[in-house]
Amino acid sequence: MGLIDSHSHLNDEKFDGDREKVIKEICESGVTNFITAGYSVESSKKALEIAKNYDFIYTTAGISPNDIPQSEDELWKQLADIEKISKENSKKVCAIGEIGLDYYWNTENKELQKLAFIEQIKIANKLNLPIVIHTREAVMDTLQILKENKVEKTGVFHCCPQNRELIKEGLKLGFYISFAGPITFKNSKNAVEMIKLVPNDRILIETDSPYLAPEPVRGTRNTPSNVRFVAQKIADAKGLTLEEVEKITYENTKNVLLGTVLKRTFFQNL
Repeated sequence: MGLIDSHSHLNDEKFDGDREKVIKEICESGVTNFITAGYSVESSKKALEIAKNYDFIYTTAGISPNDIPQSEDELWKQLADIEKISKENSKKVCAIGEIGLDYYWNTENKELQKLAFIEQIKIANKLNLPIVIHTREAVMDTLQILKENKVEKTGVFHCCPQNRELIKEGLKLGFYISFAGPITFKNSKNAVEMIKLVPNDRILIETDSPYLAPEPVRGTRNTPSNVRFVAQKIADAKGLTLEEVEKITYENTKNVLLGTVLKRTFFQNL
């Protein structure tokens, strides 16, 4: 057992110069597994190629709301690619994501975002996979889509916004909540309150690296090694030890994200 970073982007170009070195440092830091998330067709392919080289790295495949193509025709082509990537690599692709809605960066393509979100939920259900959700400035529409489009294998709100309604409603719908570096920021006034809203059996940790480096390394390139700072913040907020948070989040990540791929790997190796 050890720490699991449930959401990172080792497929990001910021790691192109020293990716192998970074992965070695991650292993030495006490992180035993991590998931490198796709956010477009190309990034999903790149994440998969990285994951194939290491038995402790898994990946997701999906089109994020910030990577939606401009035309609906192109979107349908890309959705087919995501389904194909996920179906043909069932030992490594553990979820469809990151997917969702983002009205902070994009407000002119809301309908295409919604279409992409709904169709990728359908892909996840078809392939018996959970989803990884990205939502920003779009709480009500995100929740409405999830209520109207049942996710069979549940999923995770990644880098969950510190929003009471989103957390409460997300939990009611059966989703898990993943926290990242922002809960450690000195100006994060309600972080402890938000952490306490999440039951121990529904909480995950992540870095979203190379972004959102936590205190005390804020402002640097983030890596999965820094997930321990997120874990420590949760431990402090909940009155737990770091080891207890490590065990809790390890089991939760395995249950919601890695369970399907681990079962497939086991039976395929019999």
